[in-house]
Amino acid sequence: MNNNLSSCTIITFEPLETISEDLVFFLDEYFDVTACNYTDDGKEEYVGYAGLDFDDADFVASDKISNVILPTYKIEVLKNKNWLTENVIKFDPIETDDFLIYGIHEKQVPITNKPAIKIYAATAFGSGHQTTKSCLNAISDLNKQNANHKHILDMGTGSGILALACAKIWGDDNLCVTAVDIDDESVRVTTQNAFDNNLEQFLNVAQSDGYNSKIVQQNAPYDIILSNILARPLIEMAPLLYKHLKTGGYCVLSGFIDEQVDWVIDAHKQQGLSVVKIYNIDNWYAVLMEKK
Repeated sequence: MNNNLSSCTIITFEPLETISEDLVFFLDEYFDVTACNYTDDGKEEYVGYAGLDFDDADFVASDKISNVILPTYKIEVLKNKNWLTENVIKFDPIETDDFLIYGIHEKQVPITNKPAIKIYAATAFGSGHQTTKSCLNAISDLNKQNANHKHILDMGTGSGILALACAKIWGDDNLCVTAVDIDDESVRVTTQNAFDNNLEQFLNVAQSDGYNSKIVQQNAPYDIILSNILARPLIEMAPLLYKHLKTGGYCVLSGFIDEQVDWVIDAHKQQGLSVVKIYNIDNWYAVLMEKK
């Protein structure tokens, strides 16, 4: 994999309780790439990524034309020095009862009896270690109860950790894991990670705006749908998740904090799903639900 990543300018906005739809639309239109993170106290922190030619004066002028109010923000220029590889990829191994996830920066493969997955994650990691662990625990629970797993969808795959975990424990000639993300960089990283772990034969990786792609629809319905993203898109996609999930199938939802648990669960209960188990690490939650 080529890690010679380009320089960029990062604009990080002051966390807010909620971000207006008008502001979200303006930021998404202005920046090359945007991300919305949740702080530990539940606030929304928007981040914009631009080239080195980012013009602060033009940004402010565009804001006034669009008639939106910008939160306070800071600007950071990151020069090309493989900074993503050097500063983001070096995460400690993620270990659960049944899995070990480690970065490609590790000089030695960690000693373990568990299924181990090697990950390059700098440009497409996902929403955090807590949610990843909870989703891996949910996959373990589904494995213990021998849940059907022939067709699996990893919606918002990030670096492909969850898709690869499924392939690692259920890999056989009948397994098909569809791993999609709206970000084409995630598609590239997941594809490479699949090859690095000799699991490429089990994965179909593609770019998709939610469920609105041919590959997602062609491979439906699914025995299991995994979606470790954020509360808002989970709620928005609840009807489509239900439509693409088999009767008797399961979904694993994650990427939300305690104040949002009821919102996410209620949105999926309204579609006809029922709660099987709730997972919690620190202030981050995941839920395993079933379509009966």
